[in-house]
Amino acid sequence: MTKPNGLHHVAISTGDIKEQIAFFSDVLGMELTALYWMHGVPNTFHGFMKMGEESVAFVFKNENKEIEPEIGKTHSGNAGNPSAPGTMQHIAFNVDTLGELLTMRDRIRSRGINVMGPVDHGLCHSIYFAGPEHLSLEVATSHSADFPLDLNGTWIDPEVVGLAGINEAELKQYMAPAQYEGSAEPLPNPAVDPEKPQMVYPEGMLEVIMATPDEALANSVEKNPPSPKGYGA
Repeated sequence: MTKPNGLHHVAISTGDIKEQIAFFSDVLGMELTALYWMHGVPNTFHGFMKMGEESVAFVFKNENKEIEPEIGKTHSGNAGNPSAPGTMQHIAFNVDTLGELLTMRDRIRSRGINVMGPVDHGLCHSIYFAGPEHLSLEVATSHSADFPLDLNGTWIDPEVVGLAGINEAELKQYMAPAQYEGSAEPLPNPAVDPEKPQMVYPEGMLEVIMATPDEALANSVEKNPPSPKGYGA
């Protein structure tokens, strides 16, 4: 069955990419692996911080600095507070054991950053702290005999299912999604439907992009590193 098998990267807007790189490198120990002009996007930097096989990416535009963060709207402020639908409420990073979680807690505190936890959720143990520009951050572990990775619905609460407006048939469907084995021929884009989720572009541009053949889009951006030899070469 074809489905996503992990996180590739999560992208976070920033008005100070150096501050974010410094924090994620020194406080969390993530390596900077890429920092370059974002392909196809004018006047925009992209920076990638590695965590295992996945990355946290930062997107810098000068316009970002002009947008004032507002707790409860643009940012949650902590892992339990509200923020606008579609915004990142918080991001949780994984470690494999409780011992590693405690080591991460102490590493973060050693950099002068306050940490709450660990908190035992039953499903996992978690610590909570803040990052630059009001990021709400978490490190968690669920890899132990007490926290089986195959939950088999153990943590699905019937009361919450009802409050979410999910009926029994829908719940079964969500827990066992329909398989899709692909198409014999590549499928073209459907017509742009305003009732479906759509990316936001200037008026008329989305229709042009979605009508462009996949092959043309695939060859429309730079594919090579910015120089023959980077700093890690």
